[in-house]
Amino acid sequence: MAEIKYEIVETIGVLSTSEKGWNKELNLISWNGREPKYDIRDWAPNHEKMGKGVTLSQEEVLQLKEMLQNIE
Repeated sequence: MAEIKYEIVETIGVLSTSEKGWNKELNLISWNGREPKYDIRDWAPNHEKMGKGVTLSQEEVLQLKEMLQNIE
């Protein structure tokens, strides 16, 4: 399996922390040298390991924001 390279360009915030100390975070990440995208996933302390996550473009984040504003 090919190595995945990433750079956390901006840490936006921590959504939650598990009992094992992993944080569910929203970050702006550049994957394999590509344009940064918004990313929600679990991270081990110091970002040495990661769980599965969701990566969103700027347009998708804006659409999600609009959807979330309609939740009561």
